[in-house]
Amino acid sequence: MLERMAMHTGSRTYAELHLHLGGAVLPRILYSFMQKARQARTDAERTAHAVEILRKYPTYEKWERRLTRPSDSLTKYLEAHKLVEPLQGIDSIAYMVNRLLRGCYVFEHIDYLELRYNPFFRIPKKTHEADARQLMVEVVQTVAAAAAATHREYPIQFTQILCMDSRLPKSVNMNIVDLAAELKGEVAAIDLAGPDEAYFDNIEDLTACLKYAKETKGLRVTCHLFETAGAMFPDLLPYCDRIGHGLQIPLRMPKLLPQLARRKQCLELCPTTYFRTGTLKSYGELRTVFQQCFDVGVDIAICTDNSAFHGVRLPLEFERLLTHGVIDFKEMEICRQNAFKHAFRWPGTIERRTNLA
Repeated sequence: MLERMAMHTGSRTYAELHLHLGGAVLPRILYSFMQKARQARTDAERTAHAVEILRKYPTYEKWERRLTRPSDSLTKYLEAHKLVEPLQGIDSIAYMVNRLLRGCYVFEHIDYLELRYNPFFRIPKKTHEADARQLMVEVVQTVAAAAAATHREYPIQFTQILCMDSRLPKSVNMNIVDLAAELKGEVAAIDLAGPDEAYFDNIEDLTACLKYAKETKGLRVTCHLFETAGAMFPDLLPYCDRIGHGLQIPLRMPKLLPQLARRKQCLELCPTTYFRTGTLKSYGELRTVFQQCFDVGVDIAICTDNSAFHGVRLPLEFERLLTHGVIDFKEMEICRQNAFKHAFRWPGTIERRTNLA
């Protein structure tokens, strides 16, 4: 333990602001869990799901390739979450969180983590909406308890972000907002995620949910916006404290950047995601994104989004941006500090490292 602490405190530390629980648990851990679930049969729905996956992907190598393969659209990319989310229920989510925090602390030098997920997707599928609220409370409290239990050995400052989803009915999304407001001790903010197409189909309801979260419930808000050319909704920006992705703003609507700077809104950029979804083709495009933001004074935090799907831990995201000439050492340090600066619940000071340039 002391050896691990010495290793950690002697290194630069990181804050992770955009990490989805569904894409954060390593494929190997998930595969082992499914094998155990198939034998234990303690949860009929989860057992059936595990059996179906193991039948389709009978070896670990095939399962890993499925989760980590690139896609040609965001919608196809999100299909992997549908495979993983049913495995992360009330009776298993603590195990997932423990393994995740262990990896974040030992291998990524993360001091602060905001973990986001949709609690509605972690309860049995046929749960009546009237009964969903209490089960979602149990999910949130179980995640919080698991993080607290892990803290002594892996002391990460941890909080949760609850995701609404563009595919869910307005009533369910509002219920998630109410849940976040009720459990402010465990939950730092609300998020909106989901496929682009569903934003178009439900934009009025989604706007109402974000407004309700921000103005009525007084919650901090981040939102998946401007990730692709199909998700550009400027009218949603005023409800956001931070913007999930947002890279299409500097690429396609740079006139909005001064507004972001005035509101002190930070972009949560997740570089590897944009290559996995086919949104970007080269790091040169990312250089344009970063430079436009630097020029106007819009802060950027570098994140992983779905680190286990990508096989990329947070320090490597920084390294790749540096080696591909997207940012220099000074800009890398600014982005690292931006994550602490814009964290919803970071309680301390930002550790600074000298002589980086």
